[in-house]
Amino acid sequence: MPHQPVTDAKRSFARALRHEATEAEDRLWQELRGRRLDRLKFRRQVPVGPYIADFLCAEAMLIVEVDGSQHADSAHDRARTRDLEARGFRVLRFWNDEVLREIGAVCDTIIAYARDRSLKPWC
Repeated sequence: MPHQPVTDAKRSFARALRHEATEAEDRLWQELRGRRLDRLKFRRQVPVGPYIADFLCAEAMLIVEVDGSQHADSAHDRARTRDLEARGFRVLRFWNDEVLREIGAVCDTIIAYARDRSLKPWC
């Protein structure tokens, strides 16, 4: 994939998204921020090519997305995931309600994928 520079507009949009997080994104961020999750460094709302990743762990080349019902069976999301994978990332997707109801299991899954690069996401 050709490198696409991050524009000021993309940075501003990412910044705005950080201030407009969903309840599930906020809940997961409380677990990920400040290396709280297994000492892994995550950033949130990070520009990656033409996209903005919800959460990114660069050392593990792992992107975590938290999706609402508008993402159900989304062809756009499948294409986006393929593009991010072509850039070398693995993409984990969780539903909002999954994050809110099963935060421990979500965190355990993230740790497993961050620590074992041979694991391939199921979506």
